[in-house]
Amino acid sequence: MSNTSSDITGPRLYMDNAATSFPKPKAVHEAMMHFATKLGASPGRGAYAEAREAGRLMNQCRERICKLIGADTSKPQQMVFTLNTTDGLNIAIRGIIGHAIANNTTGSDKPHVITTWMDHNSVLRPFNALANSKDIEQTRIKCDPQTGLADPEDIKQAIRPNTVLIAVVHGSNVTGTVQPIAEIGKIAREQDIPFLVDAAQTIGHMPLDVEQANIDLLAFPGHKGLLGPLGTGALYIRPGIEDRMITSKEGGTGSVSEQDTQPAFMPDRFEPGSHNAIGIIGLSEGVQYILDKGIEQIWEHEQGLMRMMIEGLSEYGEMPNMTWYGPQGIKNRCGVFSVRVGGYDQPQTLSDALESRYGILTRSGIHCAPLAHQTFGTHDLGGMTRFSFGPFLSTQDVKYASDALGQICLETQAVTK
Repeated sequence: MSNTSSDITGPRLYMDNAATSFPKPKAVHEAMMHFATKLGASPGRGAYAEAREAGRLMNQCRERICKLIGADTSKPQQMVFTLNTTDGLNIAIRGIIGHAIANNTTGSDKPHVITTWMDHNSVLRPFNALANSKDIEQTRIKCDPQTGLADPEDIKQAIRPNTVLIAVVHGSNVTGTVQPIAEIGKIAREQDIPFLVDAAQTIGHMPLDVEQANIDLLAFPGHKGLLGPLGTGALYIRPGIEDRMITSKEGGTGSVSEQDTQPAFMPDRFEPGSHNAIGIIGLSEGVQYILDKGIEQIWEHEQGLMRMMIEGLSEYGEMPNMTWYGPQGIKNRCGVFSVRVGGYDQPQTLSDALESRYGILTRSGIHCAPLAHQTFGTHDLGGMTRFSFGPFLSTQDVKYASDALGQICLETQAVTK
């Protein structure tokens, strides 16, 4: 098991990688310390060596992420750094919709957008805010109540002449359900509708190719599967799509400072203000760790963890007092598993028991995805208890967690008989 320093004695097993990954590769910390103690300069804000080196390292990070997601590494400027996935999603959503409104691309009709019931509040809330201000119309595609999967045909049927954006979460942060984004992307590309994918739970965990999946906009965090620090993220914008976006923020870029209007070129167009250089340079080493290890190998390891968890959950899932949600095999899922146990009416009490008795760290609640919980009927029950995996967990760790959950189920079942 992974040990962490804590006020609580005994081993600690971190299983909340869907919130942020832990631990991070040693090189991440070393790169951040080197920047803090040797460079310290703001990229693009000076011509001296330290500022140039910081800029080089930031650009290297763009190139590394492009390589990881199958984007053109000769165009790293299409990789826009953000604060997190939410920031990237908002830049994309407000950029596309704002352009449609400003240029009256939908005529007398309001712009129409499509998303799913499995999506995170980072998509649901911006769409709702724009709908409440009467700027857009929206369609939310219901998903299968057993698996959480959206039917691409339902998305196709929802398209209207005034549809300007389709936004879909790749992997659910509630159940690990992985949506068929390649099929959805093909539909969007055929209709010339920008396709935005939220890859918060999949990038760095599994292979992801923006060209093969016809992705126009990919938003993701630096601090989860990419193993970087909090406060980092990026938005990949397919070349040409930026021409169908407006900026939602403007400010200093260190470039063309003689102008009082935002630069039109990438990535400066969407990167106002000083960068989180120390975080981005740390993120770069997280991405390099993945490239060195090989995303296929990392995915194979995660699939092994998933198989171990499914084996344990299937054994205890036969008990009437335990339910686990989402796809029941490794197909169409990533390493996020959520459960409910009878006798623990509030999921947080189950998290408390797992922590206090076994040192297992999980997250309980609605997970910022209210419609996903409505899909599975757990919204009004306080949600679920979530286990989520990272590359530094072992199959033994997962077996320990599933055995601990099983022991709790057995004890609860004995009490209720």
